[in-house]
Amino acid sequence: MSELVTRAGALDAADELAGVRKQFVLDDVVYLDGNSLGALPANVPGRVEDVVRRQWGELRIRSWEESGWWTAPERIGDRIAPLVGAAAGQIVVGDSTSVNVFKALVGAVRIAEATGSGSDSGRDEILVDATTFPTDGYIAASAARMTGRTLRPVVPAEVPGALSDRTAAVLLNHVDYRTGRLHDLPSLTAAVHAAGALAVWDLCHSAGALPVGLDEHGVDLAVGCTYKYLNGGPGSPAYLYVRRDLQDRFDSPLPGWNSHADPFGMRGDFEPAAGALRGRVGTPDILSMLALEAALEVWEGVSIEAVRAKSLALTDFFLECVAEYVGEGRVESLTPVPHSERGSQVALRCEDAGDVMKRLIERGVVGDFRHPDVLRFGFTPLYVGFAEVERAARVLGEVLP
Repeated sequence: MSELVTRAGALDAADELAGVRKQFVLDDVVYLDGNSLGALPANVPGRVEDVVRRQWGELRIRSWEESGWWTAPERIGDRIAPLVGAAAGQIVVGDSTSVNVFKALVGAVRIAEATGSGSDSGRDEILVDATTFPTDGYIAASAARMTGRTLRPVVPAEVPGALSDRTAAVLLNHVDYRTGRLHDLPSLTAAVHAAGALAVWDLCHSAGALPVGLDEHGVDLAVGCTYKYLNGGPGSPAYLYVRRDLQDRFDSPLPGWNSHADPFGMRGDFEPAAGALRGRVGTPDILSMLALEAALEVWEGVSIEAVRAKSLALTDFFLECVAEYVGEGRVESLTPVPHSERGSQVALRCEDAGDVMKRLIERGVVGDFRHPDVLRFGFTPLYVGFAEVERAARVLGEVLP
């Protein structure tokens, strides 16, 4: 038995989160793709069956009130809030990440425009993370066209130098989806504010993996998905955060009957609801939303700080095991070594990465491949253990050509 196997066993024995694993449906596969789709929490199937058979099948329309369907978007938002460092009443769940990015970015530009005076009236530019997930870039370009702004792609490290009195809003990713690099949300948000602009953050690869601190750091608006580290299921609804003091100025570009102050009044004029509710649009997607609500129950009694500590330990140990098992020069880590710059993912570059990932999956180690040459491994601390990490690195060494 190698020293790494022994250490993995000791680390698993000391893991304060080890007991959470039993709340998920898992097998003997090493599942390191939770940064794409989280594992199934064991309580979700029974909850979904109740929603379908009893709430929909028996109560039918009465469930909007009796089963709490109507209040689900804000109720579930309040369950997500502690995981991203937000007080209640600032997050609403619904729609996709893409739709919420559009709402947040256009809303941010409209706030900047409405509050501008003097030189502020010239805020005609939107900055966007040049390394962002493609959809965020597409949405940002559309938002710029819609609001008459110029779009300027900038890598996050260069944002402070790119800010000016022309900047209306900045859209950034907290964690880079390719490399797992963690960007400095506190300092970048402060720089954006110092320039008089608004900061919009995409939390898809950080929420549920590490502390975010939305309220603490004064983030203006944020969006995120729920099917990665929050384990809400494929296509589960995303969420929108609007800081409390901005809510009465948030002018959504997608007003709908569900965000109306009098939704059942069916009035011809639009009057936005108070608070975060104005981030709603149409009828909530109840089946997936209530599956998400059930999935979030695994977080009861779990601290995000403990999750972050284990995440860093897992990724440290994986990198150590890779260095031991994989021949020198056969892979290159794209993920930063410093903890302050690392999310909960390790990205390795290698030749024939697509074929390598196929061989890994055949051997029971599931990660994913990103074109052209990147192997991605996501570490979900709620259910990934150190013995699995050791096994994944050992198998990687065995399957590399």
